[in-house]
Amino acid sequence: MTGLLVVTAVPAEAEAVRAGLADPDTTVVAVGVGPAVAGAATARLLALAEAGGRPYRAVVSAGVAGGFSEHVPVGGTVLGSSAIAADLGAESPEGFIPVDQLGMPAELLGGGVTITADRALLAALRAGLPAAAVGPVLTVTTVTGTATSADELRRRHPGAVAEAMEGYGVAVAAAHASVPFVELRTISNPIGPRDRDAWRLREALQALTIAAAALPTTPTTGT
Repeated sequence: MTGLLVVTAVPAEAEAVRAGLADPDTTVVAVGVGPAVAGAATARLLALAEAGGRPYRAVVSAGVAGGFSEHVPVGGTVLGSSAIAADLGAESPEGFIPVDQLGMPAELLGGGVTITADRALLAALRAGLPAAAVGPVLTVTTVTGTATSADELRRRHPGAVAEAMEGYGVAVAAAHASVPFVELRTISNPIGPRDRDAWRLREALQALTIAAAALPTTPTTGT
């Protein structure tokens, strides 16, 4: 087996991760923005590695994210206990209905709208990042930009610590390949009214470099 596969959305995130790595066997790839491209690219990387006889031991979705300020400050680090497809479903007069509550057969939902992180991999990262906030990370296809939308996400997912755009797609690819998964994010902005001037991307990327040093060199996995 090879080491970890770490996938990010953009090259700047990949560079930040590489700058902090302790394990030369870890592969870091920027795969693109959004759950569809991230899932497809991750699935391809996993399949190629398996076909070559050197499958990856685990997959980490890493990068910057928006954080729920009551759980994590800007510049902080979060570890995803699960990846949730937060906007996959249907609107109704009574409110949002998650796709797993629409009566579809279970086999059509893949891993469901919530995919739990590998427990051993998450525990290893928690040991190396004891100050990190731990909780569900929401995957969205539209970044939250209003207080109303942020409050609705809080209502539906009260324990969520952050939102990003790739984790669920990566988690689905990992689940289909039976490869352990976890999500690692650092916070560039609070979730809520969109204010690019308040974003702290440099600080979040610096925090990502620091966090990358905690990636386990020989992950012990087991869900």
